[in-house]
Amino acid sequence: MTNVVQAALSAAPEAVAQTVEAGSGVLAKLTDRIEAIDGIVWGVPLIAAILVTGLILTCMLRFRHLLNLKAAFRYMFHTEEGTAGDVSAFGALCTALSATIGTGNIVGVATAIGTGGPGALFWMEVAAFFGMATKYAEGLLAVKYRTFTADGRVLGGPFYYIEKGLGKKWKPLAVLFAFFGTLAGIMGIGTITQIHGITSAVQRYFDPGFDPANAATGLSLFGTTYPVSVVVSGLVVSVCVGLVVIGGLKRIAKVSTVVVPFMAVFYLVVIAFLLLGHLPKIVPALDLIVRSAFNPAAFTGGVVGTVFISIQKGVARGIFSNEAGLGSAPIAAAAARTNEPARQGLVCMTGTFIDTIVICTMTGLAIVVTGAWEPALGLKGVDITIEAFTRGLAFLGPHSGGIAGFFLMTALTFFAFTTILGWDYYSEKCLEYLVGTHRRVWISVYRVLYVAVVFIGPYLTVSLVWDMADVFNGLMAFPNLIALVLLSPVVARTTFDFLKRTRERPADA
Repeated sequence: MTNVVQAALSAAPEAVAQTVEAGSGVLAKLTDRIEAIDGIVWGVPLIAAILVTGLILTCMLRFRHLLNLKAAFRYMFHTEEGTAGDVSAFGALCTALSATIGTGNIVGVATAIGTGGPGALFWMEVAAFFGMATKYAEGLLAVKYRTFTADGRVLGGPFYYIEKGLGKKWKPLAVLFAFFGTLAGIMGIGTITQIHGITSAVQRYFDPGFDPANAATGLSLFGTTYPVSVVVSGLVVSVCVGLVVIGGLKRIAKVSTVVVPFMAVFYLVVIAFLLLGHLPKIVPALDLIVRSAFNPAAFTGGVVGTVFISIQKGVARGIFSNEAGLGSAPIAAAAARTNEPARQGLVCMTGTFIDTIVICTMTGLAIVVTGAWEPALGLKGVDITIEAFTRGLAFLGPHSGGIAGFFLMTALTFFAFTTILGWDYYSEKCLEYLVGTHRRVWISVYRVLYVAVVFIGPYLTVSLVWDMADVFNGLMAFPNLIALVLLSPVVARTTFDFLKRTRERPADA
């Protein structure tokens, strides 16, 4: 998701996005090399591998996971009796959603449509359709192969279903996943890029015309002048993150079960309000999205010339948004109180449905019906979304622009904050797998370091960090995808056994 955050900040005032220049030639060369590696890691092979894995799993499951979507939502709110685990199924889902519902839902959709045309939204939905099978398999395997410590804590995730499901000889693959996951959390995707998203959104609203040359309008830190809004918001977020992460998973889950549903419902209500004001345009917009998916040049004035570009942008942004296949969500799913792996797999699958099929689709529709995506406007990233809401809420009067700006600032702040919390949990579990003994000391130190990085994040040069986080996040996917394909027969057997047993007893049993 870091690329979409970068796209959001590309339009933000330069004073924040580029606080410290890369000055030295060595750093500039390193940045170029990491950027090149990022392009390779997140190229066609990884995107194709994620799609193919989802297709394989969908076929092996014979679409049975999709046919049980209604049951999945029911299981979300019904915890089984006498089950082991750290949090409820709903708490585990909200922890996972806290890391996936983020800037990708606001900026990623806009970036996909802005660079790939309206048809990119169609391909984003295709990726989510197959991604639901991937998320289902990840949740199922996380519970099936999880382990419990002597003090009753749950340990689970791709590293455990790689080691226990595939055998000890595959442990190096599990170690690689945990190593990349730890670095992805601390090196940017969970910290620096997210805090930059928050402080930039706040500055955009409160100090849009900030002049770093005028010290009287800002605060001087680390030899540079920053807007007061950036310093204050960065400090407040750091304190809040510290208060939550020090409490561990249960506190993260407790906060997530309140904040995630609130921010998702709040965001959807506003978009629904916008779409109701443009009801006659929705069917033509859907028609445009489908036709543009197969002939983008005819609808973008030649700006998007090939179907491949539309597919690439849509699929890539869809994956960034819901993280299906990356292996992050099963770390949270493993902690759910359940004895049925398939049941938690179904709950885990609803995350992709909520994140992409619902939230991203509604954001994309708002952008298309208002025409904010049109190339003639010359807008990029978050500015497309702001334009969509400004146009869509124009009936509120001359202050519609300010209302849209405040709404998106609030949404981006909540989304990025919960992503920080979710990724702290993910990276902690990855670190715990790596260090084994003396985990308490390592985790305590890591939490302090994590909060410290969040605190200094607004004042760091993030161009290199964005690319590094992208690389680590992408590299997490390869070990996970290998395990999902090799364990797909296990997923299918476990699923059909569960469905057979549940037909013989009440659904809520």
